Amino acid sequence: MGNDQFIQKKSIAMRIVTRPDFDGIVCAVLLRRAEKIDTDIYWVEPGEIQTGKACISKGDIISNLPYVPGCELWFDHHISNKVPEKTKGAFDIAPSAAGVIYKYYQAMGRLDNRYDELVLNTDIIDAALLDRDQVRYPEKYPYILLSMTIKNQAYKDRPYWNLLVDLLTESSILQILEIQDVKKRCNSVIEENAAYENHLTAHTKIRHNISITDFRTLEQAPEGNRFLTYSLFPESIASVKIRFDNAEQKHVQISIGRSIFNRNCRVNIGKLLARFGGGGHAGAGGCTLSFETADRKIEQILDVLFQNKPET
Repeated sequence: MGNDQFIQKKSIAMRIVTRPDFDGIVCAVLLRRAEKIDTDIYWVEPGEIQTGKACISKGDIISNLPYVPGCELWFDHHISNKVPEKTKGAFDIAPSAAGVIYKYYQAMGRLDNRYDELVLNTDIIDAALLDRDQVRYPEKYPYILLSMTIKNQAYKDRPYWNLLVDLLTESSILQILEIQDVKKRCNSVIEENAAYENHLTAHTKIRHNISITDFRTLEQAPEGNRFLTYSLFPESIASVKIRFDNAEQKHVQISIGRSIFNRNCRVNIGKLLARFGGGGHAGAGGCTLSFETADRKIEQILDVLFQNKPET
């Protein structure tokens, strides 16, 4: 089903459609403030847009996700999502989609500078502009720690994402970290990161300066600090994480990122993964492969990374 086929014909109230990560949550904060939207947020993963599973309506404002023809407004910053036609909203190759939205509405006079700190930290987190101390000790950096509490396990955390949108709209980061549910999740992340180091060490191999972490032998893929691999394996120029998408094991998820410390990877990750039905930034991205073809396609992806040639 093509994108133009799953636009609902009947126009509905303006609605925010965004991705459940820190950038997506901050996008929702800014859009709610600028557009004065009070309808429920529609949380969607990029793959659901790409496969036509998402139900997009005419009044929707899409952010941090691929473009769908017929939406009201579209804001994004992923190179793989750039479209040739002119769209309503804004697109820019920028550190975060939130930053694109902030600039757009500030130019219109509909947002002031109250979210400068929030957007700056969103840029740092989404573009992985982190130093070694921030990677090893995220608990010392409030915004980074908060971003690590945002996960998507079959959309069970929708109430939490909505809570964060409300809190980030009105409260300071230190006030937010004192909220009971937030504090509990932050403590859990700190414990999780400690265990994740052991999982990475046990399931990662280095091939041609690429760290390859394969969690498919585990009943459930562990989660943790996604930048930790660059600290543990400093010789790697990029990381590849492989795991099943759920217990049925019909699909394999691939996440790839350039090292944020050893900056010798010249492959455009987003464009590479776009060839396999995924996408992302120049420095990071993901895709979902069918179980039957996953091993073959993973080797094709790895071969491009091993060659490490810039796009011509």
